[in-house]
Amino acid sequence: FAREVRVNDRWRLSVEQKFVRGKPIGWGSIRAAEYVNVGHLNTAVLFALDEQRSGYFSADGSSLKRMFLKSPIRFGRISSRFSRKRFHPILKLHRAHLGVDYAAPIGTPVRTVGAGAVVLAAWHGGGGRTIKIRHNSTYQTSYLHLSRFESGIRAGVKVAQGQVIGFVGTSGLSTGAHLHFEF
Repeated sequence: FAREVRVNDRWRLSVEQKFVRGKPIGWGSIRAAEYVNVGHLNTAVLFALDEQRSGYFSADGSSLKRMFLKSPIRFGRISSRFSRKRFHPILKLHRAHLGVDYAAPIGTPVRTVGAGAVVLAAWHGGGGRTIKIRHNSTYQTSYLHLSRFESGIRAGVKVAQGQVIGFVGTSGLSTGAHLHFEF
């Protein structure tokens, strides 16, 4: 829904409604969903293994969970893209910008895009407060210029996909509040 919604798309949802003594008090989980995007039907059904583990699956039974989230913050705009040669606004020289900058207010929660282990949660030169996460033997992500780390985040800690690990800031060599994200 973030980028690909088109005119005439349709969706249907089956949602739990919560009651106390016969009176509605709110909404629960989406149990099933259909989304028709440019004529293509997408379906999702919630399947719970137990109280702790559940997920959404397509009609053929395949999991809809991806290895990585598309973005480490829920809302924000891209203020600077990956580039092999970008003019650095503080250093006043051209150098590689090996990540994507998301402009967002200071304090905006930053989520890890995938499950893994924290390998660094410390001040890291021009990156300021930085978190690096090793996801497997191939992938590592980095989150720079944070205002602070979420409590309990330190090297060696295991994190789950979507877990808040820190908060947008402007630490290190930064001209304004943003998250510098590297994959």
